Amino acid sequence: MDSLVSMRVFCLVAELKSFAAAAERLRLSPAMASKHVMQLEKRLGTRLLNRTSRRVSLSESGALYFEQARQMLDSLDEVEAAVSNATVVPRGTLRLTAPVWMANTIFAGVLADYQARYPEVCLDVDLSGRLVNLVEEGFDLALRATGAPDEALIARPITRVAFHLVAAPAFLDRAGRPTRPADLAGQALLHYALYPGESFSLNRNGTVETVKLTPVLRSGNETLLHMAALEGMGFAFLPKWLVTEDIAAGRLVHVLPDDIVFEGRLFAVYPSRKYLSAKVRTFIDFVAADRRMR
Repeated sequence: MDSLVSMRVFCLVAELKSFAAAAERLRLSPAMASKHVMQLEKRLGTRLLNRTSRRVSLSESGALYFEQARQMLDSLDEVEAAVSNATVVPRGTLRLTAPVWMANTIFAGVLADYQARYPEVCLDVDLSGRLVNLVEEGFDLALRATGAPDEALIARPITRVAFHLVAAPAFLDRAGRPTRPADLAGQALLHYALYPGESFSLNRNGTVETVKLTPVLRSGNETLLHMAALEGMGFAFLPKWLVTEDIAAGRLVHVLPDDIVFEGRLFAVYPSRKYLSAKVRTFIDFVAADRRMR
């Protein structure tokens, strides 16, 4: 059997989690698709897929083989397309990790438009909030808001992200409404756990003022901090994309909007330029060009 064909069959079965679906996509019989995978397992001397009557899943060895094989096939497709002067069509599963706060209508709209343009790409998006190891965990790409991207990875700046200081009207009625950054000193803070320290350097009309707030809740999950802010627990620095609708509806108040400028930068981070597949390249370009991301 053709080992390259067997590799393609295996990767598609792994992505679709179905021999029947993969066989239909490749115009093979389910029996032939199964035969290709069994031949591959025999040659490698290990089980790649766990099979039951209802589902197919990757074994530990299969997960390792899948990530390497998929990268190799993507690269091969691009080389062949370049040689034949054909347009490379992005396809396959794009595994992406991003901050929790990107679970918003703006980013969902960007994902929907990208998938509509490139329908052969399946988006597998992790918004767990943890800092994943792209290489070891088999992710193609990460979107990260940071001031210092990992030097071992390639990082392309996408856009600046404004963070608004917000609080619920009921909380401000109790705690008072600040008129200057100094009024925030000692106030209740919903603290993002990955931000170092409890002091913030705030830019007021070109002058930097440092204030220290008092954490009443710490979490690495921005969604929880957002919900706690809506419940009136305290002040929170949250991404503009996450709170724009709440501010417009009056559920949250943008505190000191003219005085406090707090920005981060969103980067597209990936392991290497050498094997940048069409799906990764087009996704980065698409996100960077979309006006909604500004």
